[in-house]
Parts: sequence; C-alpha cells; structure tokens
Amino acid sequence: MVVGLCLLLALASLTAWASTRTQIVDLGSDNQMRSSGVYKEWSKGAVIVLIRHAERCDRSSNRCLDDPSGITVAGSQSATDVGHGLQQLGLKDADVLSSPQLRTRQTAHFIFGKAVSSEDWVQQCDSDFAKTALAHKSAEHNLVLVTHSGCIDHMERQLNVPGGERASDYASALFVSVAANGKPRILGQMNAGQWQKLLNSTRT
Repeated sequence: MVVGLCLLLALASLTAWASTRTQIVDLGSDNQMRSSGVYKEWSKGAVIVLIRHAERCDRSSNRCLDDPSGITVAGSQSATDVGHGLQQLGLKDADVLSSPQLRTRQTAHFIFGKAVSSEDWVQQCDSDFAKTALAHKSAEHNLVLVTHSGCIDHMERQLNVPGGERASDYASALFVSVAANGKPRILGQMNAGQWQKLLNSTRT
C-alpha cells in the first residue's frame, strides 16, 4: 500500500512538472497559424516577434553579402522571405527594432526593405532580456525584434521551455503574445523556409 501511495505521489509530481513546461508549436502552415492564435493576437497588436539574424558569413562557406561580419547572400534571401511573410500579416501597427550588430542590421534591412532603428538592449542576451522586451511593447502595437539566438533562448527560458526544445535557426521567428495584464505566452515558431509555404497556402 505504501509503495502504491509513493507511485501515485510520484505520478502526480511528474504530471504537475509536465504541466509547467511550454511546448513550442510549429507554425509552418496557415491552419497552425490560425489555431495557435497568431492571426487573432496579431490583429490586436498583442504580439512580440523575435527573429534571429540570417546566416552568418563568418560561420559559413556560402558567399558573403559583403562584410565578413555580416550575413551571406543566401541569408539575405531568407530575410527577404521573412519580410514577405510579415507584410502579409501586416506591419501598419508594428514597431521594429534591431540589435546594432551588422548581421542583425543587414537582416532587418532585407526583411523590411530599409534600415531600421537599432538599440543596444536588443543584443543584451541575459536574464533581463524578456523583461526588457516586454517593457518596450506598446499597447495595440506588435513589436518585431531582429536579435540573436541567445536572446531568444533567454525569452524561452523565462517562459518555461525545456532545454532540449530551446533552439532557433537562422532567420527563424518566435511569436509571443502579451495579454492585457502583461503576461506573455509563446504562440509558436516558424523557420525561414516555411514563410513561402505559408504565403502559397494563403493565396489558394
């Protein structure tokens, strides 16, 4: 009986622990974007999007765009695809910021077709990053941040994403909704190559 009680307690503890873990939804289709709430939250201006910079030139054998500290030519095309997807969502009520690093500024330029403002905190990938990002989110305005994998990792840590599931590819986008009370919730993540698939599905 004691053994059975211990097993029940262990099961309850495991269930409680699992319920606190955040699973990241793959947003690679129109249905997933809709069911996850991205479209609804975006229309309310309640979303923060964290976009990792495109492929780094100094860590790739692909041809550099220009400066070795920037992105590759292939990376610039990925960033352009991300931009097309964001334009489809609508950028009228969106605030856009970039990290001051060249690779993020170049990525932002290809996403938005122009230079965007950069602020130092967008590259400060520490335990305060999530709190700072939330503080910069204006009511009824989506916030798009072109940043780094470490900053995205800290956002995911703060929102209880398990270590083995925290990852961000080049030019991937993490969507986080912010409730009226300021509480953030991860809606899902999209990789750079999935934007074109999404655009095609919404046109048919």
